Amino acid sequence: MSDTFSGLITPEALATRLADSNLVILDIRSSVDGGGKAAYEAGHIPGAVHTNYVSDGWRAKVGNAPGMLPSLDHLAGLIGGLGIKPHDDVVIVPAGVSATDFAAAARVYWTLKLIGHGQQAILDGGFRAWSADPSRPIEAGPSAPKSAESYPVVVQQRLRSTADAALVASKSRLATLVDARSTSYFEGREKAAEAMRAGHIPGAISRDYAEAFDLSTGRLKPAGDLSTLFSSVPSGPTISYCNTGHTAALNWFVLSELLRNDEVSLYDGSMTDWTQDSDRPVASKASQAA
Repeated sequence: MSDTFSGLITPEALATRLADSNLVILDIRSSVDGGGKAAYEAGHIPGAVHTNYVSDGWRAKVGNAPGMLPSLDHLAGLIGGLGIKPHDDVVIVPAGVSATDFAAAARVYWTLKLIGHGQQAILDGGFRAWSADPSRPIEAGPSAPKSAESYPVVVQQRLRSTADAALVASKSRLATLVDARSTSYFEGREKAAEAMRAGHIPGAISRDYAEAFDLSTGRLKPAGDLSTLFSSVPSGPTISYCNTGHTAALNWFVLSELLRNDEVSLYDGSMTDWTQDSDRPVASKASQAA
């Protein structure tokens, strides 16, 4: 089963695996989404360990870009410290409350895959879906990870894009750039605080990540709806980006893990990194109208 353990897992399927010795459940609720450590200690899936997506160092600030991949040594310690070993099946549990919450789970999933871990899935609907059925068990108390050594990182570089790769894609059109932000950011009417300029990477396709999420259920939309939503993205090399590599992780997850495009990478630096160099071009609605 481990060879195909990827994408989404339902609460029903997870419930049958709680006793598995090679299962690690990561509850990633943060103070931003889902109440963080306090909510985890009040109630979580039995056996789950807690890691705060916002404060535990899943992303690092490099220069003025806040969403960069941390050092490999840091990731090896972080992931090993959560009790994860190379052959474990990892289930990532978001709160199940918003698209940005799911994007956090997708960024953790991408990070695990990037360092060479092969078996991870996101709980469909998150803790909200798990706790919706009163027959499913919930336990309380602090997090107690199993002991494990630093994770033996083997980087899968094809999953990560850089400013240089994005520049080549922008100029050559040999890869499709997909911008996960809302229209106001794409058109240059808004920008992230750390970004030096407003707008998007020239040639990019706008695909707002929030459109893939159903707030009423706390889940991604059905596969058919996702296929239609991303139908303008051609198959082949694709680079997903946003402001900080967070919301773009949701689009990466949909394109790569659900729609099965195996040539999708995530630009973790995204626009906050891209705009630090004034020589890199930025397009906006105003510049295109000029």
